[in-house]
Amino acid sequence: MFAENVVFALGLTLFAGLATGIGSALAFFAKKTNTRFLSVSLGFSAGVMVYVSFMEIMVKAKDALQADLGYVAGTWAAVGAFFGGILFIALIDKLVPSYENPHEMHRIEEMNTDLSVDDPFAGKSKAKLLRMGTMTALAIGIHNFPEGLATFTAALKDPSLGIAIAVAIAIHNIPEGIAVSVPIYHATGSKKKAFIYSFLSGLAEPVGALLGYFLLMPFMSDTVFGVIFAGVAGIMVFISFDELLPAAEEYGEHHLSIYGLIAGMAVMALSLLLFI
Repeated sequence: MFAENVVFALGLTLFAGLATGIGSALAFFAKKTNTRFLSVSLGFSAGVMVYVSFMEIMVKAKDALQADLGYVAGTWAAVGAFFGGILFIALIDKLVPSYENPHEMHRIEEMNTDLSVDDPFAGKSKAKLLRMGTMTALAIGIHNFPEGLATFTAALKDPSLGIAIAVAIAIHNIPEGIAVSVPIYHATGSKKKAFIYSFLSGLAEPVGALLGYFLLMPFMSDTVFGVIFAGVAGIMVFISFDELLPAAEEYGEHHLSIYGLIAGMAVMALSLLLFI
């Protein structure tokens, strides 16, 4: 049964990570960026992550830590691990090498522009563009390591919770696939290369999940689980406020992103209530 849970959790993590490929595919085949859809979707993803972090993941983390350490020490440990998760992902965000902001949003129109006419990257050399795309892929790949651990850990503990988180992270990865593909396409003129780079950056999520699994499973206990789960909550809250909502704003639909945020919270709340 445990082995089946591991396979299921890994499959969800793979699905979430490879959503970067969906972003690439959209860039190749769509003619125009649906900014309203992306704003709502990114807001929705943030709403799911924020709600589930505070209302479900932190509760389970505190329960596990309080059972092992006692009420007061367990509560302090949960809060400390939550902010530890935020610090961890913030340090990655600060230290990861990036030629430009790895979460800068691009539009499909940039992919479909004739490379010789009205090129939005006309002032930049092909080598510079290739470096930009490669470093963006690397930065997103490293960011995806803790996201993969978050999805995997949640799915291992609670499959229904894992599904919700995997869908939220998959939505979040779609515009990242566009962000990787656009500069690489303009540097090389090859949609195939742009897709491969985007696809590889998404593979970092299942790799992160597997590394976390093999490193942490030998030491797993209620305390270790509680610390990991609280840290995962912190990581997801940081991702929501640092990446998802700013990205939704960057697509220019402020109110739609907030409506999506509320809708994500409501859907997550309803799904949790249905499983009581």
